[in-house]
Amino acid sequence: MARILICDDARFMRLMLSRIITKMGHEVVGEASNGEEAVKLYHQLRPDIITLDVVMPKMDGLNALRKILALDPNAKVLMVTAIGNQTMVLNAMRLGAREYVVKPFRIGEVVRALNKLLTTNTHFR
Repeated sequence: MARILICDDARFMRLMLSRIITKMGHEVVGEASNGEEAVKLYHQLRPDIITLDVVMPKMDGLNALRKILALDPNAKVLMVTAIGNQTMVLNAMRLGAREYVVKPFRIGEVVRALNKLLTTNTHFR
């Protein structure tokens, strides 16, 4: 069972991801609604995986990604965002995100991405 931190400014999206994660048999150890909270909670909780939205208040997901990877270069980050243009995806992957799912997503896409994160140590940087 993996410990997963969810970060998205939309409450319904956090709920949706939480349901998927718990149905997979994993534990949601925390939820953040902005990048600043995500960095703080990542530091406190040290989850196995963190999901990050890109567009959020206070600190966007890309800056949160940078700060989280500065704390833990081995962090497993799944970007879950409505911004699906190729440039954004490549930028997030170059920064150190390991997987990327575009909203609206199919449940299977999230399951596949999480399973891949749990079975690989690959970084795209």
